[in-house]
Amino acid sequence: MSGPSEAETFAGMGVTPFFIQRLGERQIAVPTEIQRLVIPELAAGRDVLFSSATGTGKTFAYLVPILQRLAENPRSGQGPEVLVCAPTYELCSQIKKESDFLLNGTGIKTGLLIGSANTGRQIETLKKDKPRIVVGNPGRILQLARMGKLKLRGVVCFIMDEADRLVADELCGEVSELAGLLPKERITAACSATIPQKARDRLLPFFTAPPLEKETSRQEIVREYIEHWAFFSEGRKKIDTLRSLLSAVKPRKALVFIDDTSKIGTVVSKLQHHGVAAGGLYGGMDRKDRKQTMDDFRKGSIQVLVTSDLSARGLDIPGITHIIALDVPRTAEAYIHRAGRTARAGKKGIMATIGDELELPRLASLEKKMGIVVFPKVLYKGQVCFPDSPEEERPPENSRHPGSKDGKKRRPPQDSAGKA
Repeated sequence: MSGPSEAETFAGMGVTPFFIQRLGERQIAVPTEIQRLVIPELAAGRDVLFSSATGTGKTFAYLVPILQRLAENPRSGQGPEVLVCAPTYELCSQIKKESDFLLNGTGIKTGLLIGSANTGRQIETLKKDKPRIVVGNPGRILQLARMGKLKLRGVVCFIMDEADRLVADELCGEVSELAGLLPKERITAACSATIPQKARDRLLPFFTAPPLEKETSRQEIVREYIEHWAFFSEGRKKIDTLRSLLSAVKPRKALVFIDDTSKIGTVVSKLQHHGVAAGGLYGGMDRKDRKQTMDDFRKGSIQVLVTSDLSARGLDIPGITHIIALDVPRTAEAYIHRAGRTARAGKKGIMATIGDELELPRLASLEKKMGIVVFPKVLYKGQVCFPDSPEEERPPENSRHPGSKDGKKRRPPQDSAGKA
């Protein structure tokens, strides 16, 4: 099998040896599909609106060409030249970390402006470091700009990460005001795992010219690399079903989604009571506690992290083997956001949904819309089985691909709680 053509390599796209070496330190030698689509366009100074599944390299797709432009050109003014806006503290921190990594050795600084940090300290850091790239939440960036502490007239590139979230009702006003403070002559880029039509319509006015629109085959990742399971459970038994499922599959790292954030603590407590190394992530969480929980999950002292769609936005945790949903998502976009947390870098993963008699028909509708196959499953004698074939499933690493001949769908299972 032949390797990528010259045009499909980082060097072929004009990435300099310095940044190729930096990427190599992360064992990134070949660009992903979205990186091949986006890097040349941003390097040429064109506006881009792009979407790709979680874990496909979107952050480096915009950081590499933009930071390379900074490194190749002397500073043009006093304030930042690149502004990256993201909706959550966690995502902003991750973007800054990646920027610092890529810029190591250049002397170029990245500033972090998030609402949970001390404003006075942030102002002092801006004065001291004079960052050429600033990453932050729209609210804090706006606050410092209004105070005259953050000069935006020198911004030559504006990037919106998790853009669909940034133009949701609660943030769209701030982002719009922020964009109005920026120079009209600039590069603009926006990205997310999915960009629904409503979000696209709201994003287009932020571009000073019609953007190039790039989209990878995220459905292929959801179809080809993730095996989808469905378990029936009455609502009151869902936590028991979850516990039995965790006992059966013994995940290295599992991310559990629940719509009702008020129940996250209850789920975590019940899992911990039964000896499961679990933690929770929810809105309004103390910043220090949130960071500790994330660190524990990354290093494996917490194996199961319970969260909501909003709190999980922007999370970049490698090695997640199982996604478990205690509710059926309302849209295909929400399902993809959840499922995309696993099956990264070409690895396989499991997406399991636990639903009741009202929810599972909605899952069937999503199944058809996304072109995936969802396998009904039951828990029997501590194993994950087909409903009419109570035999042990092979581990996820060796499980049959969803499209295999013996993977035909069968009737929805009966309540699977309490069988493990």
